[in-house]
Amino acid sequence: MSTAQILNYEVIGSGEPVVLLHGLFGDLDNLKGLGRDLSEDYQVILVDARNHGDSFHSDHMNYADMANDLAATLDELDIDSAHIVGHSMGGKIAMEFALTYPKRARSVIAADISPVAYDPKHRHILDALRALDLSQVNSRTDADKQLAQHIDTKGVRQFLLKNLRRDDTGYQWRINLETLDSCYEEISGAVRSGNYDGPILFIKGGDSDYLMNEHADEIKARFSQVEVKIIEGAGHWLHAEKPRIFNRLARAFIENHSRT
Repeated sequence: MSTAQILNYEVIGSGEPVVLLHGLFGDLDNLKGLGRDLSEDYQVILVDARNHGDSFHSDHMNYADMANDLAATLDELDIDSAHIVGHSMGGKIAMEFALTYPKRARSVIAADISPVAYDPKHRHILDALRALDLSQVNSRTDADKQLAQHIDTKGVRQFLLKNLRRDDTGYQWRINLETLDSCYEEISGAVRSGNYDGPILFIKGGDSDYLMNEHADEIKARFSQVEVKIIEGAGHWLHAEKPRIFNRLARAFIENHSRT
């Protein structure tokens, strides 16, 4: 049985609270560009999900757990409700949180993700990371050379290798690879059933296949106040590929649903 714990977080700015949730293999820096933009007018809370970044490691990892972690973290900050923004896995956490705690989500933005179960798109990445022989890594260049045997795209490798940390004994993973691997089916799974009648914006990367027309029924079954925006020419990493457009869409939606 998993127990909710307080997540590692960073707070910038002041005003109405907005939570930013990263995706699988990420950390709280991933959405910091949006965070800096919003922090001019809002209190922005960037968090590391369990088993990521500087948050705690656990043998359990599913969306119920992660929604409860977020609730515990907001309790720690004495925040009753907030706008919740998440990319990929973080978008699923945002949806799960809104469905579990509908009064605590002022609005939701799900960036390039649906509430549905997905095929195991990242299994090859997990296999590649687990195959990395850290005893043979004396620099990030060494790690990159090993990873390049399995992952062609340099940008993807650089993103993944941000999870390496050096200590007195050498390089170690910040992420909890064992749990990400053992719980991957749950991480790839659907969010809970239920209904959230607050406003939710789905932002799709025009070139991405994560958020598709065939997911409409699953979305409508859970959410009654849905908006969809598409960023043409962007893939799954839409917030990094088209940051000005992404930030503008997110800010406009949050401003439209702010209480002040």
